[in-house]
Amino acid sequence: MKTVACVVQDGFAPFEFGLACEAFGLDRSNDGVPNFDFRVIAPHPGVVQSKLGFSINVEHDLSFAYEADLVVLCPVPREYWPNIDPLLLDVARDAVARGAWLLTICSASFILGAAGVLDGRRATTHWMYSDIMAEMYPQIDIDPDVLFVQDGRIITSAGTAAGIDACLHLLRQELGAELTNRIARRMVVPPQRDGGQAQFIDRPIPVVPSDSLAAVADWAVEHLRDDLGVDQLAARALMSPRTFARRFKAEYGATPAAWLARQRVLHAQRLLERSELSLEQIADECGFGSAAVLRQNFSRVLGTTPTAYRARFSCIDDEETTAA
Repeated sequence: MKTVACVVQDGFAPFEFGLACEAFGLDRSNDGVPNFDFRVIAPHPGVVQSKLGFSINVEHDLSFAYEADLVVLCPVPREYWPNIDPLLLDVARDAVARGAWLLTICSASFILGAAGVLDGRRATTHWMYSDIMAEMYPQIDIDPDVLFVQDGRIITSAGTAAGIDACLHLLRQELGAELTNRIARRMVVPPQRDGGQAQFIDRPIPVVPSDSLAAVADWAVEHLRDDLGVDQLAARALMSPRTFARRFKAEYGATPAAWLARQRVLHAQRLLERSELSLEQIADECGFGSAAVLRQNFSRVLGTTPTAYRARFSCIDDEETTAA
């Protein structure tokens, strides 16, 4: 992925637009991250009004979208949903037809619904709008409870900050975990929140600081090699296994087992990129036990094999070149 087109129109949401610029538009070459040819484009170039009363001047029309490797669509104002600009529909259909990446933030998924490119696919949008989208486009399998959904090369995200998670999810597939973690650190955001995590959780703020399970989760990440289960984690949290499992899912939006599996895959990604350990050694370091279990989890989460991932994202040669 080398070229990124970010599409805005009148009524665009500044935060969602800004996070697309932050994820794909900044020069991070000093961090070893390749730059993208990033351009802001609009159906009708010139002054484009934001939803908050200020405007930006967009120089480029939609031509660049027809050659971009990634097309990012910013949210569409609600009053526009029944009549999406046909120019945007053409861009969406073209991106899907030629196999480009297509990423929507929040209500921009309504563009894809109107274009028909989500028919028969799974998608998401902001939970406040999911019922409306389901009514307007019943042929789409809408999941209102997740941060983002990837179906093929189409990624739809929920509202606001979930767009950050969707962008980082895409960057991990294109740049690998190590470089994406560098981007996340620069953005001062968590490098990984699974798409399956809930858009909102039962208890977003612990009643008291000691009520959070963060200390247990941090400890688990430092001990992924160990045989960790609900019983062990619950004992460390001084809770019954049933209470711990319920509280953990409320706080992290995933079961302890699913969360641990994802953390182990993330650790495996880093080791594949930055070490020459064998698959058996990596499986042991990450707590998978065997290379076969590593391959199974890696394929389930990332849709590729550890060997293929290492071939694409290994940083060993780059580090040796830098050292020389």
